[in-house]
Amino acid sequence: MDTLKLILLIFQMISCVVLTVVIILQNGAEDGLGAIAGGSDTYLGKGKAGTLDAKLSRLTKWIAAVFVLLTLFVALLGSL
Repeated sequence: MDTLKLILLIFQMISCVVLTVVIILQNGAEDGLGAIAGGSDTYLGKGKAGTLDAKLSRLTKWIAAVFVLLTLFVALLGSL
């Protein structure tokens, strides 16, 4: 059980570092809340799905989901 917890903790730390790096690589939103307050037509425009920012955004969501799941598994193992 301790070995599994250690492996999960190592993967959690790796996902934490990768998530931080991916977030830092993304461009900042110069328009503030532009996607909500009227800038949605530029956000949903053609060709947006193929840009590096869109790929980084999707990658951020997946890595964040993995991080959350690993955190839950580690917490469950810690309570046993």
